[in-house]
Amino acid sequence: MEYKIGLLKGDGIGPEIVDSAIKVLEVIGEKYGHKFVFTPYLIGGAALDATGIPLPEETVAGCLASDSVLLGAVGGPKWDTLPGNLRPEKALLGIRKAMGLFTNLRPAKLYPALKGECPLREDIVAKGFDLLIVRELTGGIYFGDRGTTMMEDGEHAYDTESYSRVEIERILKVAFESAKKRRGKVTSIDKANVLDTSRLWRKIFHEFAEKYPDVEVADMLVDNAAMQLVRNPSQFDVVVTTNMFGDILSDEASQITGSIGMLPSASLGVSTNGLYEPIHGSAPDIAGQNIANPIATILSAAMMLQYSFGLLDEADAIVKAVDVVLNKGYRTADLAHGAPSKSTTEITDLIIAEIK
Repeated sequence: MEYKIGLLKGDGIGPEIVDSAIKVLEVIGEKYGHKFVFTPYLIGGAALDATGIPLPEETVAGCLASDSVLLGAVGGPKWDTLPGNLRPEKALLGIRKAMGLFTNLRPAKLYPALKGECPLREDIVAKGFDLLIVRELTGGIYFGDRGTTMMEDGEHAYDTESYSRVEIERILKVAFESAKKRRGKVTSIDKANVLDTSRLWRKIFHEFAEKYPDVEVADMLVDNAAMQLVRNPSQFDVVVTTNMFGDILSDEASQITGSIGMLPSASLGVSTNGLYEPIHGSAPDIAGQNIANPIATILSAAMMLQYSFGLLDEADAIVKAVDVVLNKGYRTADLAHGAPSKSTTEITDLIIAEIK
């Protein structure tokens, strides 16, 4: 079987970590009899430098024509002074919208081999945790009306949060269906004591709960959720929330796993053409040094095999290989704390050796 994969390597460490995922996918292809055809496209700062815009039409067309897309990271201080519409990060919003990717899946689990990296108390760590954050991706405050204006007391800026019933229903369906395949619990995160959008969200959430009687449900205000993630993360199974809340909480969840370099993500829509990326940034301070942790990107490729291509055994082979490498004590610099560590290419080769 042949699969067309669009590559958005982007900026900073993006090219390095995407190259690691490519090597892993090529080995998977050899072992299981698949052919992966990779086509690179420009995005972010790299696209700005080459074309003057962060998301060229050629990139959008190429991604839409692909079977799925693998993204590295975008951005860096080089472009920080540009206006908002030209910032590399603008390309992320644009490509998600163009591909109709309204769901962002961000798993966060504590690997047994990395329990020592978790900053939480030992009794909390002992329980472990394995949760899935389901983040609405193309609505909310990131896509609402915004602007800056002058008023009598000076300059004002505004951003507008807006959600429709359709947007809420489709993300809730993903959350409840995901819970059925996991431990059967959904926690909805909102700010219903303050926001009208959250009150509509909560209302529809409880309507959905009636359709899924076998799924346990809970509401939680976002400020409490931020506390509960560090107090008792094992209570969560599937967490569903809005674009901005999901953005913030998933980064918090990444830190209690030990390293943001470990967390993959999948952005999905109605079709099987998804966008897969690590949740971390471009880390320009370590770019080109061969020390970046590629595991989040490699695990993102595993999610691609699972969600877009339905290749469950192949995805599982990658996940198990990562587990074995970590259990053997191999670490990249972000996890080594000054002790001897493996480079980007070395940890990739160790994972490949376990797959073979």
